[in-house]
Amino acid sequence: MKVKIINKSKHDLPKYSTELSAGMDLRANLNKTELLHSLERRLIPTGLFIELPAGFEAQIRPRSGLALKEGISVLNSPGTIDADYRGEIGVILVNLSKQAVEIKDGDRICQMIIAAHETIAWEPVEVLETSERGAGGFGHTGK
Repeated sequence: MKVKIINKSKHDLPKYSTELSAGMDLRANLNKTELLHSLERRLIPTGLFIELPAGFEAQIRPRSGLALKEGISVLNSPGTIDADYRGEIGVILVNLSKQAVEIKDGDRICQMIIAAHETIAWEPVEVLETSERGAGGFGHTGK
C-alpha cells in the first residue's frame, strides 16, 4: 500500500527497522533540545503530514526501549491518526521516570503502525446473545 506523505522535517522518511517490523520509528523534529521533567508531558512535532486511505488509521505507540531505559511513553497510547486528518503528526510524550530526560532533534520517539479498521453501523436491540463469559470483567477470572 502506498501512503502520501509530506516531510517538512530534517530527517528521512519513517521506515521499518527490520523486514518483519510492524511499526516505523518517528523522529522528533526540534530546533532545540527539550528537557522533559519527571511526570511532565509535551507535544513533540515530527514534521510529517500524511494522507491515509479510507478504512485505515495510523496508531502512535511507545517505543519499548525508550520506555524501559528512560521511562518515556506516549501519553494517549495508542494515539490515533484518522484518515481525514491532514495536520502535522505530533506525539504526546510523558516522562514517567524520576529524572529529567532530554529529547533531542532526530531522536526516535515513538512508533507508528498503519492498521485497517471497520466503520460500523449500530443495530439497536433489546437483548444480546448469551456467552460463556457473560458480563464478567475486571479480573473475574482471577489473577
